[in-house]
Amino acid sequence: MMASRLRRVRRALEELFPERHLYVRSGGEMRGYVLSTAKQMAAAGVVALLSLWLGVATAAMMVNALSAGASDQELVRQKAYYERVNADRQARLNSAMAQLNSNNGSFAEMAVSVEKRHAALAQLFQEFKGVPGAAQALAPAKPRLMSTNPVERVTYTRMDQERLIDAADNFAKTRAERLRAAFRLAGLTPEGYTGRGNALGGPLIDSKDPRALAAILDVDEDFARRIQRASTNMSDMRGLTDAAQSLPFFRPTGAAAVSSSYGVRLDPFTRRPAFHSGLDFPGGFFTPILAAAPGVISFTGVRSGYGNTIEIDHGGGFKTRYAHLQGISVSVGQRVGVGQRIGAMGSTGRSTGPHLHYEIWVAGRPQNPNRYLKAGEYVQQAR
Repeated sequence: MMASRLRRVRRALEELFPERHLYVRSGGEMRGYVLSTAKQMAAAGVVALLSLWLGVATAAMMVNALSAGASDQELVRQKAYYERVNADRQARLNSAMAQLNSNNGSFAEMAVSVEKRHAALAQLFQEFKGVPGAAQALAPAKPRLMSTNPVERVTYTRMDQERLIDAADNFAKTRAERLRAAFRLAGLTPEGYTGRGNALGGPLIDSKDPRALAAILDVDEDFARRIQRASTNMSDMRGLTDAAQSLPFFRPTGAAAVSSSYGVRLDPFTRRPAFHSGLDFPGGFFTPILAAAPGVISFTGVRSGYGNTIEIDHGGGFKTRYAHLQGISVSVGQRVGVGQRIGAMGSTGRSTGPHLHYEIWVAGRPQNPNRYLKAGEYVQQAR
């Protein structure tokens, strides 16, 4: 059988590459060459390899060129941004130096201004305490060899203040935008969770009237306007951060895989289309089940079809349900924290094997838990 196949292959190759005779006339002499099937196949293989190498090399060059072009564009954008920021700071520095050199009395005024700005920044930065990443982003500049000239020392201090207020505004704004993206991914309106407080404390100051804030902080109007902008972004960031910590963005089990998604599926028992109101996480018996958000245990026991079940009320109309459990570790009325163990995976109720059936309810309606899990990944990136 094998020999027959080999003979058929050999005949096919001989038909494709028949033996050829090549005659070359040189200097009145005729020479003949025989191109056997094997030699022709070897030559064809070399040509194919060269063609493949040329194609791969060309594709690699195109990819590198496109990547380099994209990287160059990003570098150009970043360079332009930092050039604008540095130009703005340099303009403020030049203005300050001109003011200092205009007359002797201006130095005392500038020194007092620096002290007042420092007090305003300290009040703003107090609100950043405990925020992950804030300490590194808002660290003062490394001490440099300061000049003995008091004018230059005050000027350097003012430059660092300019850098810090820009860093505070950018830090709060960037983190708030990432959190807004997470809320939208979960189908929530982020505007409902922002502006819940004033980062500066006390009565809310209208950002359209920086003169009022300048009078309260006793700083110049331009600096007050920038303080107000950073304060607004900080207030939004804190509101979104606090809300994110209270919403079911945490994974209820360490299992990464999902065996059944949210939505219409074939029922494993009837084999007919049916609505599946949650996610199924497969795993082994007694795999720890964790609270997806802080809340109060509102139900423990057996529900029809769900088997052993735990339900947690997270407030604001949010509820999570954990079903088919092998064990329950909490009781009704108990307050639990995010990530706290509440039970163990099992296969009770209408189940074909050990897994967690997980649901999220908002205002009495089931939601797609997968959207909240993806939003949770965004929240982690924002930290």
